[in-house]
Amino acid sequence: MTPILALAVVAACALVLSVTLTFAALAYARRRGLLDPPGPRRSHKLPTPRGGGVGIAGAIVLVGLPAWQLLGPAPDRMSAAMVAVAVLAVALVGWRDDHAPLPVAPRLAVHVGAALLVGAIALAPWAAHDARAWGWLIPLVAVLVGFINAHNFMDGIDGILGQQGLFVLSGYGLLAAWLGEAGIAALAFAAAAGCLGFLFFNFPPARIFMGDVGSGALGLAIGAVAALVVQHAPVLLWACLILPSAFLVDSGLTLARRMLGGQRWYAPHRQHLYQWLVRLNWSHARTDAAYMSWNLAVVAPLAWLATRWPVHGAWCFAAACLAAAAVWYGGKRGCLDALRQRRAHERE
Repeated sequence: MTPILALAVVAACALVLSVTLTFAALAYARRRGLLDPPGPRRSHKLPTPRGGGVGIAGAIVLVGLPAWQLLGPAPDRMSAAMVAVAVLAVALVGWRDDHAPLPVAPRLAVHVGAALLVGAIALAPWAAHDARAWGWLIPLVAVLVGFINAHNFMDGIDGILGQQGLFVLSGYGLLAAWLGEAGIAALAFAAAAGCLGFLFFNFPPARIFMGDVGSGALGLAIGAVAALVVQHAPVLLWACLILPSAFLVDSGLTLARRMLGGQRWYAPHRQHLYQWLVRLNWSHARTDAAYMSWNLAVVAPLAWLATRWPVHGAWCFAAACLAAAAVWYGGKRGCLDALRQRRAHERE
């Protein structure tokens, strides 16, 4: 079997499994009354089942990780087991939180533990030659925990996180395939196919939401695949950071603004740019299209440039972040002005 055919088979299996598990999660949520009610801090108008992210988590653990080992050059079952434990731990604490909200502390503890496992796997090959490499463990754990929570924060409207996962993981899969790392490419494409299977149920109007069970696991998977790609080719660090930059900038700037304003940064809110657009009566589909258009028109070309000329990768990453920050600031200012004008018109 050729590598391309093998990757296609892996993606197809992950897609089928994701669709099956998401359908089962939809039936379970309806039977158990596991519904996400509308509210002033939410962007949907009807009670909607949640927990559909089990399809994505299942595709990662049951298809992606075995494929990583089968197609990789040297099977490392311990590494696969550790990543599986990390993804499952984040998914399970998210599943528990989907049923009944958990305090921040136990969720964060699980996220940190999972990030430690993934970080140890990513750094182990370098640390085997130079023990000083372990000095990067804490920064890497912080980045991975940030990935988990950034993608959780950005899961607020129909389709947006599923399509982001599909875009970013497909990009990582192409980078891994370009390196000749079929195992890592298989893991990335399986996770991307899991997102696609979930999108069949989540694209506007959503029949089921991802829930914390999926958003956290997806965020960790994105960080883990990026770490594996960089492990094999450190020059691709900037390309791997550019691909998720739209979400990282939106969530990062929104979080910073809330923290500086003395707000409870971990509480539900509607202050991300995509949420402001929905408040301005943009449809979920139109907002999704705007984010994907940005990814295709700006992020993908810059990631390609950073891959083609890695010596300029840092500048490409800076350009991606600065451009996204300018759009974030200008977009929020425009939304605020439009909402003020609407309220003034309504008072008249």
